[in-house]
Amino acid sequence: MSLPNDPIERLIALLARTPGLGRRSARRAVLRMLMKPEETMLPLAEALTAAAEAVRPCQVCGNLDAQSPCGICTDPRRDRHLVCVVEGVADLWALERAHAHHGLYHVLGGTLSPLAGIGPEELSIQPLLRRVEQEGVTEVIIALPATVDGTATAHYLTDRLKPADVAVTRLAQGVPMGGALDVLDEGTLAAALRARRPV
Repeated sequence: MSLPNDPIERLIALLARTPGLGRRSARRAVLRMLMKPEETMLPLAEALTAAAEAVRPCQVCGNLDAQSPCGICTDPRRDRHLVCVVEGVADLWALERAHAHHGLYHVLGGTLSPLAGIGPEELSIQPLLRRVEQEGVTEVIIALPATVDGTATAHYLTDRLKPADVAVTRLAQGVPMGGALDVLDEGTLAAALRARRPV
């Protein structure tokens, strides 16, 4: 779909592509920004350019950061024996907002989905297995969505991690079936993480 040539309509169309913003919300946001462009639009444009140029996936865990390894991977206060496996960066950020996990993370980049043609090779599973083997990990927390694909991925990971002699736990109740982590409130996430149990 091509973008309009008019700068206002072009900006509305681009903002409307943002998750959570429809065309009407995008139009309201553009109108407010245009009222005081020096205070809102120009700093936003600079921040967007800086983020586009600097932010990249962490080579260790897959988080997004301006440095690689990311700030979480290099934080000396983190428990390096504990790795929480998540589907995507949004889930990592949701768990960080809950302040319930003080270990490291590993972003899979999705879940197994035979119908969508996503197999183990398309996910960051081999790097996870290497980390567990080489970095002295003693527990892997599987924090994947409570969906059919999330459950299948959790079972697959549990089987692959058995030879590593590492504790494998999963988020406890509190995460509803079919629910995605990045839409849950921090209290539910924190309670689910604290009440994890062996698989």
